[in-house]
Amino acid sequence: MKAGLRRGLVAALLAVIAASAPATELVGRVVAVADGDTITILDGDRKQHRVRLDGIDAPERAQPFGDRSRQNLRELAHGRDAVAHCPKVDKYGRLVCRVTVDGADVGLELIRRGLAWHFVRYAHEQTEADRRAYAAVEVEAREFQRGLWRDAAPISPWDWRDSHRAAAGR
Repeated sequence: MKAGLRRGLVAALLAVIAASAPATELVGRVVAVADGDTITILDGDRKQHRVRLDGIDAPERAQPFGDRSRQNLRELAHGRDAVAHCPKVDKYGRLVCRVTVDGADVGLELIRRGLAWHFVRYAHEQTEADRRAYAAVEVEAREFQRGLWRDAAPISPWDWRDSHRAAAGR
């Protein structure tokens, strides 16, 4: 079976499983920060869970502000206890979760600092309150030119990924 077909079948299977699975609450310690929107949580049974932060998209590591976004997420969450509300699994098998540390939503804080975008493509999956809060703090970060909003024309991570896939012929 070709690799592309295999990946497609795995992604489809994960989507079916995610759609039928109830939301998960995960409690544990953040033991790794991969980038500005992906962490690893170690639960009470010592099982690691790769978690994609819900509602945000942070710059890729090779993009401007990518390292800064990762460093800020590390500052906010690494080595700390977290509660994750996880309504779905993404195509890479990661739980997609709204993560709080000490009662603060870390995704919302990254947007506030100008180190992530509100991921409006998936905003319909957020609660109304979260959708409004994320949108409002992004407007505030833009107005005050925080973080990546200092750039006159920041490139969103989804556009950056698309341009790099096209350049690689994928």
